Amino acid sequence: MKIGVLALQGDFDAHRKRLEELGAEVVLVKKPEQLDEIDGLVIPGGESGTFLKLLGEAGFEKLKQFVRVRPTFGTCAGAILLANEVENPKQTGLGALDIRIRRNAYGRQIDSSIRQGKLIDGKSGESPIEMVFIRAPKIERVGPNVEVIATEGSDPVAVRQGRVMAATFHPELSNDTRVHRAFLKLVSNGKNT
Repeated sequence: MKIGVLALQGDFDAHRKRLEELGAEVVLVKKPEQLDEIDGLVIPGGESGTFLKLLGEAGFEKLKQFVRVRPTFGTCAGAILLANEVENPKQTGLGALDIRIRRNAYGRQIDSSIRQGKLIDGKSGESPIEMVFIRAPKIERVGPNVEVIATEGSDPVAVRQGRVMAATFHPELSNDTRVHRAFLKLVSNGKNT
């Protein structure tokens, strides 16, 4: 399984290390044509507006085509890019997830925190999970075909729709590997269909 990590900015290396720990072959994606070589993609945190500038129009279009057909997982800024509605301020997204997301809803960098949330598994129910929030966005609306896979309090903080997953927190910064394992399972299932 070959997983790409968009390596334009943000802590893409933490995702690379986690995915390699879990046995995936990782490609650091810096050019749009590299998307043709991978089975799934992680879009890390960073600054979503900067991602858009660095991708450019051609890169954005190539990424938009990729997320329609291949498994993709976005964390923090990656979640913002995957949303079909972005607020604070309004911003173009890839439209891969039927959610409305508000940028920096949990406050500034100084307001970053580690919290306990719940990971929801259809088979085993809910279990606690550590969540690292850094200038995190907030999911304000979840469409009818979007499954909530993690919550913090009553807020959805990780969602899945088809082949696309997003988390408003940073699972790559905690020791818990379950969120990345769920993504790798999604990629593996996509390869088998």
